[in-house]
Amino acid sequence: MSSQENQTLPPQQQDRQPGLETEMHPKPDYEPRYPGSGRLQGKTALVTGGDSGIGRAVAVLFAREGADVAIVYLNEGEDAQETKRLVEREGRTCLTIGGDVGEPGFCRSAVDRAIQQFGKLDILVNNAAEQHPKKEIDEISPEQLERTFRTNIFGYFHMVQAAMPHLKEGASIINTTSVTAYRGSPQLLDYSSTKGAIVAFTRSLAKKLAEKGIRVNGVAPGPIWTPLIPSTFPPDKVKQFGANTPMKRPGQPNEVAPSFLFLACADASYITGSVLHPNGGDPTES
Repeated sequence: MSSQENQTLPPQQQDRQPGLETEMHPKPDYEPRYPGSGRLQGKTALVTGGDSGIGRAVAVLFAREGADVAIVYLNEGEDAQETKRLVEREGRTCLTIGGDVGEPGFCRSAVDRAIQQFGKLDILVNNAAEQHPKKEIDEISPEQLERTFRTNIFGYFHMVQAAMPHLKEGASIINTTSVTAYRGSPQLLDYSSTKGAIVAFTRSLAKKLAEKGIRVNGVAPGPIWTPLIPSTFPPDKVKQFGANTPMKRPGQPNEVAPSFLFLACADASYITGSVLHPNGGDPTES
């Protein structure tokens, strides 16, 4: 098969993480596919990394199903405002909160702002992440190693710690892990390590909180077309992104968001400590 036949996307690259959805072509598909049925009516959710990609698709779908949403983002203000517009288009309220989930104080402040705005918190989606490919393990600096862990797993701990005083029986926590937690990734050693930690965190926290009636689950996407991709990989890698999956293409954010909706709503009332795998058929050992 030629490299042209393997191409799934136009080659492109962005020069900073976490990347901007406004600069991507084609744009990721975040639009919900179906009319809402009120599965999250009266609920409030906080979504980290909610400005773009999977986080945007989740925020918009939650809004369509009746939830008000607070989205946390690092510095992608334009993307965050677009997500706010999309949530409000669904008739719901959206609070945008800029800051670094790697900082415990910011996580407490973000949750406090959500509580001030909505009066309660029913759903926490930990989704913010960063990745920095390196060919050799000795190329991963101590600073990169700490930074990746601080964002990808420490941030999840911080957000849960901040949210716990406000989560009641029936609440749901959903953590974004990755297919790399299951099959590994030779050029994303630190990133895939954090994603494996998220799986263990999810399963352990689920057992811890079951007695409180709070469910904890995860979603492990495969290759999904989000701003993290052109801001991480060179153009030649971007153009073949997702081509090695059985479905021969990357997934779209709106193909992942329904997994979050299912785990957030009462349809999953007897599910905790589990991970869903929207990954285009990439085999995993779950």
